[in-house]
Amino acid sequence: MCGRFTLTLPPALIAEAFGLDDVPILEARYNIAPTQPVAVVRRLRSGGGRQLELLRWGVTLPPAPGPRKGGPLINARSESIATRPAFRDAFRRRRCLVPADGFYEWSAGSTGRQAFHIARRDGRPFAFAGLWEPATRPGTPASCVILTTEPNELLRPIHDRMPVIVDPADYDRWLAPEDARPEALADLLRPSPAETLAARPVGPAVNNAQNEGAACLDPA
Repeated sequence: MCGRFTLTLPPALIAEAFGLDDVPILEARYNIAPTQPVAVVRRLRSGGGRQLELLRWGVTLPPAPGPRKGGPLINARSESIATRPAFRDAFRRRRCLVPADGFYEWSAGSTGRQAFHIARRDGRPFAFAGLWEPATRPGTPASCVILTTEPNELLRPIHDRMPVIVDPADYDRWLAPEDARPEALADLLRPSPAETLAARPVGPAVNNAQNEGAACLDPA
């Protein structure tokens, strides 16, 4: 899964990496958590440019029979996204990119859970594959969910899932607002190459979703 991530790089670099016409006003975030506002890149119409807006991280699904309880859904499995009733329409028409420069995963050890920060080796920003849903009430933000997939060789010892990371060469294809056939996008929903990422253990500050600041990245 992906339950916490970072976006700390300068806004000008974010604008350059995602082809934005305007430099967004973004504060450095070291511990982005579910239900908080997150930066999301979308294309809302054919031929339109990319727009960065703040959406709520977590989609609230309609009540349904079954065992699932709890709050908004923050992740969705990419393997079933094309057929799952809750998200198949969003997969065809409302795809987005969620900019990040790192994400956290936790492994279970003999002395407790250990947090790892995973980032690109070159320090560049990247994007999770996301889906968005319109606001349910006037005056409230739209919401988004991050897609996950099987882990690559780097993540496998840490966790059994990882977020889908979209290659920059595929941004336009993923963001296209036109109705898309699921099979035309299936090749994008794969683990990113392990050699492009690095993981390092970090201290316990990130374990508390209320903590914010560079101390979340302090070494373990």
